[in-house]
Amino acid sequence: MTPSVRIPDDLLAAILAHAVEAFPAECCGYLSATELIRCRNAQADGEHPTHPERSEETGFVIAGRELFEFARSFQSERPPVAVYHSHTNGRADFSQVDRINAVARSARGASEPVYPVQHLVVGVTADGPTEVAIFAWSDDEEDFVEVARFDARC
Repeated sequence: MTPSVRIPDDLLAAILAHAVEAFPAECCGYLSATELIRCRNAQADGEHPTHPERSEETGFVIAGRELFEFARSFQSERPPVAVYHSHTNGRADFSQVDRINAVARSARGASEPVYPVQHLVVGVTADGPTEVAIFAWSDDEEDFVEVARFDARC
């Protein structure tokens, strides 16, 4: 099984704070091994290419200049290791829509991740964060699988 990326306590605390601040909207962003980059949830603008009918309370999308910077950062000395977002229903699961947006078909027809990152999902409610789960790509499953989960209640 693929090990979970290591997320320093201060970066995890910043992700949880972002989820609380954004609530009732979903938050989103990405992190390198040492830096957190908060992004604007462009879902509110209807910019989601596959699910424009969703609201910022039920979906997220990193778009425009922030998406360009994210993609460009893979060429840097500290490339992204994870994308994060929150689910405002309190559950830290990797939904079917999350999977659709994170997986592509290769030229040979196999599934593969769109970006070489893990995905961290924060379950959050009006009372605060509830749980965190991290999902990594599995070549065997041709899908993202859960590699870590923990309670995030303050």
